[in-house]
Amino acid sequence: MKAMKKLIRYLKPYLWYVILAPLFMCIEVVMDLFQPNIMQKMIDTGIANQDNGYVIKLGLLMLLCAIIGLIGGMGSSIYAAKSAVNFSTDIRRDVFRKIGQFSNQNIDSFGTGKLITITTNDITTLQQAVIMTLRIFVRGPLLFIGSVIIVWFTARELFPVLLVSIPVLIAFIYFFSMKSGKLYAKVQKAMDKVNTKLQETLAGIRVIKAFDRQEYEKENFNKVNRLLSNRLMSAEQLILTLMPIMMFVVNLGVVAGLWLGVIKVNEGTLQVGVILAFINYLNIMMNGLISSSHVLMQIARSFPSAERILLTLETKIDIAEPVQSFRKSELKGEVEFRQVNFSYSKNGNNVLRNISFTAESGKTIGIIGTTGSGKSTLVKLIPRLYDPDSGEILIDGINIKNYPLEHLRASIGFVPQKATLFSGTIEENVRFGKEYATSSELEQAVESAAASEFISRFDDKFAHSLMQGATNLSGGQKQRLSMSRAFIRRPTILVLDDSTSAIDALSESAVQHALRKSYKNTTVFIISSKISSIINADQILVMKDGEIEASGTHAELLEISETYQAIYATQSGKEVDHG
Repeated sequence: MKAMKKLIRYLKPYLWYVILAPLFMCIEVVMDLFQPNIMQKMIDTGIANQDNGYVIKLGLLMLLCAIIGLIGGMGSSIYAAKSAVNFSTDIRRDVFRKIGQFSNQNIDSFGTGKLITITTNDITTLQQAVIMTLRIFVRGPLLFIGSVIIVWFTARELFPVLLVSIPVLIAFIYFFSMKSGKLYAKVQKAMDKVNTKLQETLAGIRVIKAFDRQEYEKENFNKVNRLLSNRLMSAEQLILTLMPIMMFVVNLGVVAGLWLGVIKVNEGTLQVGVILAFINYLNIMMNGLISSSHVLMQIARSFPSAERILLTLETKIDIAEPVQSFRKSELKGEVEFRQVNFSYSKNGNNVLRNISFTAESGKTIGIIGTTGSGKSTLVKLIPRLYDPDSGEILIDGINIKNYPLEHLRASIGFVPQKATLFSGTIEENVRFGKEYATSSELEQAVESAAASEFISRFDDKFAHSLMQGATNLSGGQKQRLSMSRAFIRRPTILVLDDSTSAIDALSESAVQHALRKSYKNTTVFIISSKISSIINADQILVMKDGEIEASGTHAELLEISETYQAIYATQSGKEVDHG
């Protein structure tokens, strides 16, 4: 409930729509309430006295009421839709912006499947709640209250029937609404699991096919799908059960009204038209209560959604902007780690321990080590994809936490292990690194990354379209475009996280030549499992179990590092001669 109240502020810009929708609905309701009363007079006065002129007059009045009601209903629908759709659009915009600010740690804590559900299903649920509240939740109670008032003044002899049936109906509505809210909270959790599984399957479809694990994945999906199906079934059955129960209570009320009405007619205290009007008003009350119950259930269903949305919007970003930021016109690129420790789980099981080293401006730093030694984690700390648990990282002698994030990251070119490209053209993907780059900068970037060779083979060159995930490119081509995206920035600091693993030796040699020739003033970090990729680095860090085992040049490490010697011997087929 509190979450919903906080999110209501998104309706403020559309206050006029919010006001007009119920006003138009009031017009429709008033016209609907007039109809049974007009029909009663038509029967008891016009038809009973065979006054055809009076009957025609009231018939035209009923038609006019119907037309006015139609206008009111259409106006209410239009303005309610404008309110709800704009409301959900603004929330979706802010949720997307917030997710864009999330650190990797924030995203990991939610899970991508849950974030997708929140951005789509949960916000749509809120949209439906708003549109139903502005239309049906105005219509239902007004029809109900108006019918009760009219019956009190025009058919008071039959009013005892309402005193019994109405409390019963309200009790059922309350019970079913509260129950449905709890059930739909479970439905949303099951939906998260389905979205997560679907995303994983689509991302890894090639691996699944290569290992012939389609049946295994189908069974895994069936498990989460059955869970969702069972929870949806429980929720929907509960809602659908309410309708026949309410119809049963209303029908009992109709029977009771007819029985009591016949007695009063025989006594001469009631006219037949009043009984017919009462039955009509009873049906109007029933419709009003049923529609109100549907809205209450939708609102109850939206409460868990509102809480999840608000949790997303109010989540504290782990990577925070500095309170007092420091901005340099241009960074030189000297990077220093001082006693840095880091853990993903924050339970003391550090992935990095006591990392200390200095990378001088314009130098190339190679990082190599055993699998799981923390190589990739180390470089992810430089652009603040994560923050260290303790210790400091400095650029040009200033803690990176004191730089504005935009300024810091604009100075860094980052090429991750997995080349991530977006649907669109090759040019759009390369310009992702620098939107307003010139044509010459574009060409130089792809040349430096040895990507011009395959781009030139496409008929449409830079305008060549990439499918989602760039599945129409090879792994090496994707890596080279990913590097082009970083090179076009001409960054002060360049991070290549095992980004040449899928390219051939000739292309890798061209990239290394370009780095030495065109990026002399750039501090370059190269993570690689191949010594050939880092052999010419000014400084090589050897990682083992989250620590720097040794550092130095290639020649120095062959003398002092057992881990480096073992890697060299495995890759070169030569034993290190210690003389």
